[in-house]
Amino acid sequence: MTDGTSMLATLRRIVQEVNAAEDLATALDIIVHRVQAALGVDVCSIYLHLPDPDSLTLMATVGLRPDAVGRVRLGLHEGLVGLVADRAEPINLKDAPSHPAYKYFPETGEEQFHAFLGVPILHHRRMLGVLVVQQAGERRFDEDHVAFLVTLATQLAGAISNAEISGELNRPAFHPHRRDIRIEGIAGAPGVAVGRAVVTFPETDLDAVPDRSVDDVKAEVRLFRQAVAAVQQELVELKERMSDVLPAEDRLLFDAYILLLGSDSLVEGTVRRIEGGNWAPGALRATIQEYAGNFDAMDDSYLRERGDDIRDLGQRLLDHLLSASPTRTRLPDDAILVGRQISAAQLASLDTGCLKGMVSATGSSSSHVAILARALGVPAVMGAADLPVGRMDGREVIVDGYQGQVLLQPSAEVKREFLRLAREEQELSQDLLQQATQPAVTRDGCTVPIYLNSGLMAELMPSQQAYADGIGLYRTEVPFMARERFPGEAEQAELYAQVLRAFPGKPVVLRTLDVGGDKALSYFPIEEDNPFLGYRGIRISLDHPEIFLTQLRAMLIANQYTDNLHVLFPMIGSVRELDEALALLARAREELYDEGLRVPAPKTGVMIEVPSAIYLAERLAEKVDFLSVGTNDLIQYLLAVDRNNARVADLYDDYHPAVLCALKMITEGGHKAGKPVSVCGEMASEPPLALLLLGVGVDSLSVTMASLPRIKWVVRSFSRRAARALFDKAMEIQDPGAIRRLLDDALVEAGLGALVRAGKH
Repeated sequence: MTDGTSMLATLRRIVQEVNAAEDLATALDIIVHRVQAALGVDVCSIYLHLPDPDSLTLMATVGLRPDAVGRVRLGLHEGLVGLVADRAEPINLKDAPSHPAYKYFPETGEEQFHAFLGVPILHHRRMLGVLVVQQAGERRFDEDHVAFLVTLATQLAGAISNAEISGELNRPAFHPHRRDIRIEGIAGAPGVAVGRAVVTFPETDLDAVPDRSVDDVKAEVRLFRQAVAAVQQELVELKERMSDVLPAEDRLLFDAYILLLGSDSLVEGTVRRIEGGNWAPGALRATIQEYAGNFDAMDDSYLRERGDDIRDLGQRLLDHLLSASPTRTRLPDDAILVGRQISAAQLASLDTGCLKGMVSATGSSSSHVAILARALGVPAVMGAADLPVGRMDGREVIVDGYQGQVLLQPSAEVKREFLRLAREEQELSQDLLQQATQPAVTRDGCTVPIYLNSGLMAELMPSQQAYADGIGLYRTEVPFMARERFPGEAEQAELYAQVLRAFPGKPVVLRTLDVGGDKALSYFPIEEDNPFLGYRGIRISLDHPEIFLTQLRAMLIANQYTDNLHVLFPMIGSVRELDEALALLARAREELYDEGLRVPAPKTGVMIEVPSAIYLAERLAEKVDFLSVGTNDLIQYLLAVDRNNARVADLYDDYHPAVLCALKMITEGGHKAGKPVSVCGEMASEPPLALLLLGVGVDSLSVTMASLPRIKWVVRSFSRRAARALFDKAMEIQDPGAIRRLLDDALVEAGLGALVRAGKH
């Protein structure tokens, strides 16, 4: 490890090996042996908060006595190892025995070692343990050693946590093993569910392929051999096709690929894994990772690059395997969808009627897939980073969307309890739905219109007219995203007319095109380093009047017989932008008038989601008919937190005091101008937050259909005065968690505890 390049290569190899480890013991053994070899030290050891969380146990070592593993335990503040854990920072000592915190353990045989370097292993602020290297002679380890160990500990923390859980899952059924393994995540959508995990994965990512049991081993082996033959033929044809383009030496790569496909190590290695019970794609993934890892570990740079060739070959085989078996992702009746990163497109492509719950290892409560889960009424946990996704397929899972937790290998008692809670929730939902046809009127007689958020015509059922007071947000970009070109004026007009006709006599808010950020159009690519702060929303529309005017004309044409259109402009950050948007709307109406169409003037609104609009709320409201707060983007901009980034997901907080102050400023600004203020963001669909919005003086809420009955229940259970008193009290609190507890307690005291925890009561 003489330079930065070799250090990074060594780090990468160790992390790859640990990630592929079957269990914790294997992972730790890999770490201590690889680190000792890489640094050329006498000792490398790992101490973890396992199996006793109140102590640090020597779990793996090379250099100390092997029989000390599992026997040597230190208190959390005991010895140099305990000092590293306590300080949560590296400790580098020339002569460890002379340090006041040094504690000697004769069973380790460490009395001969003087130099000591220990670094903490931290995972999501949780101390997992300490990684230690030691040397016989007196010396301070140099900065390269410290940097290497700190970087390695950082990268391995998640892998160690993952390996611990994987080891529990991989134990055979006849072996006593842990029950009720709890994985912490983020509450994505409320509710509880019990079911079987179905792992979804991007077909273009071989490393994401999960393990999956197979019933017909012979058929699976046959499928794999057919894929091998198909790829061999494909490579032969590619080589012939490139004969006039590539020189002979470059065409040798195809020969190498073909040779590999005929080798026992790759093909027969995969077959052996299939015969061991894994499906062909999972067996292939494991074989390719092992085979490529051997090349990655080589010192020669040319040979290391061959690892990428192996992965490319594996991806070709995977493509053939998956195309040959398209029915593998069919969901069972009790499916819990599990993935490293579940996209909204993946969720939308499935038969959600069978979907009981969802768990994503990445993402946050405000990710689009979490929003979609809430709209579907599917309990979801996001950001479950410790979840061993690749080993989850077919396993029994419990999803607690209230606490943001996943339970693996549930005991019979825990499973019965969660089935009871799920049954009670279903009964509660049915009861509330029966009452949801009544208007939402507070205890002191204030009517609060409850509208629907939507983006698809399929979501707008005739029966919903009985529950909702109209459409508070129709996302017009959804039809744009479902096409391969910009829809024309007539096409858009027909679509908008269907939406307007779905709620006759009730307001329907159509938001103008809001693409950019994480909502891309394949036929209108935007390449940016920071898309959320870039070219999106009204900025695109104003730059492309040919697109914007077509949409505005289509909306006006659709409204000519219903007269219930409300046009909402997104991402407005200045009065100038609003003036330009209103001018184009007026121009579209004039054009139609000149063409002989007498279309009524729609009501207009501004979506408050850019922080600058908070301070302009009154002036903006003076120019339109209403304000609508888009809390999803407003909060991420206000708190400088990417709402799709799991690493900072805990910083995205609807209960943040700054969010409350912003809501108060917006509501006061709108009311000073004599205009109503609505909230169409996800805050409105959460019962505790709906109570908060009621208290700040918001005039109406726009929510998902799944949450509408619950939000109406909240409104009917409180007076405006009581809600206002709660908001004022919340404004005095600086801790978001304390604000959440205040509102939860208020719901419980009002008999609405079922809205903030599992069960009916």
